[in-house]
Amino acid sequence: MKEKDMHLRNEQMLNDPIEQIIPRLAGPTIISMLITAIYNMADTFFVSQIGTSASGAVGIIFSVMTLIQAFAFMIGVGAGSNISRLLGKGEKEEAKKYASIAWFTGFGVGLMLSLIGITLMEPIVMLFGSTETIAPYAVNYARYIFLAAPFMICSLVMNNLLRFQGLPVYSMIGIITGGILNLLLDPLLIFGAKMGTMGAGIATGFSQFVSFCILLFMCNTHTNVIHIILRNFKPSKQIYGAILYTGAPSLARQGIASIAIVMLNSIAGTYSDATVAAMSIVSHFTMFINSVIVGFGQGFQPVCAFNFGAKRYDRVKQSFWFCVKVMTVTLLILCSISLLFSSNIIVIFRRNDAEVIAIGTFAMRAQLITMPLWGYDIICNMFSQSIGYGIRSSIISCARQGLFLIPALAILPRFFGLRGLQLSQPVSDILAFILAYVLTSGILKQLDKK
Repeated sequence: MKEKDMHLRNEQMLNDPIEQIIPRLAGPTIISMLITAIYNMADTFFVSQIGTSASGAVGIIFSVMTLIQAFAFMIGVGAGSNISRLLGKGEKEEAKKYASIAWFTGFGVGLMLSLIGITLMEPIVMLFGSTETIAPYAVNYARYIFLAAPFMICSLVMNNLLRFQGLPVYSMIGIITGGILNLLLDPLLIFGAKMGTMGAGIATGFSQFVSFCILLFMCNTHTNVIHIILRNFKPSKQIYGAILYTGAPSLARQGIASIAIVMLNSIAGTYSDATVAAMSIVSHFTMFINSVIVGFGQGFQPVCAFNFGAKRYDRVKQSFWFCVKVMTVTLLILCSISLLFSSNIIVIFRRNDAEVIAIGTFAMRAQLITMPLWGYDIICNMFSQSIGYGIRSSIISCARQGLFLIPALAILPRFFGLRGLQLSQPVSDILAFILAYVLTSGILKQLDKK
């Protein structure tokens, strides 16, 4: 790595005003997250034009992709957070080992998931909540998602490694290129080549491969970046333990979210394909709003981890409260605007399906009301994870889409039917906010003592 660039970046992490450095780092990650959310919504939009069952297939495969991403975020965030803290301590050689171990491990995990997925395609689709009518569309879509799994995982690993080094612009280039390519290929393959959901799968898989190539180029050609080199692949129990401990909250959050989505799809399927499609549309739209907040939080993480490693606890706490305020206000504005146009948003995806519109509109309005709580919940998770509180971070990350959502899905529909299904996420949001407040208050008190 170029010593002059590294020293300058270290000085910025330690001395630049929090109100400047976090938005500067967050800008590229917000753009990356938005592009990712947009091409996920593009898949939903274009596939929805095929029919209601095809639209439901997007929701089914979304849970598959969430599970694949769970492993990627565990490895990428686990290694990246440790790299940032090591750079804060000045231990660059050790940081290089983490980067190469993360990359090669991610590729190996991706190959394993690809093999399992292709071999057990149809049982997996049914396990993830597909109905008999949705299954053919889901299988055609899933095949290419599983083929792209190694590249998808490594792309997310490299994205996090670059981000935690304070270089989000490099990762943004790879993510944006893949996203734009996906947007262009979707209509060409789905309608132009008449490939249906298979075309959507090919578009997504190929776009992930292109992102992978660009990110690998960024990692290994710039002098101010830790390179991915085989000779630095020196795995040890200590390093894997550190990666797993720090990355476990990401695996827990994404993994349990995948389980919750499977459960939601299964329950929705007992009502109708329209219910599966409606809940899928709502999930993708709320993810679009959430991507802004997650992107901003990703600008906070390297600053938080670096300053914690450098024992600048005052800046750690200052950055935490700055992000809470910005994220909450942003969500209040975005959710208020979206509430006014809830029905119109659902109509964009399924214009001629009254059942999808009615179910989706109520579910979206209910989620938008509690969504401003997500900002505090997300930053508490990122805060505790970045400074090494793995257990508390895991609990917080599991709460909203697991610890509370899964019981809510199991209980509320039994007593309130479809309304119970639609209200499960909002109820979970409120309970998760309370839990995050309790757990994070203790960490903030410990920082005050330090």
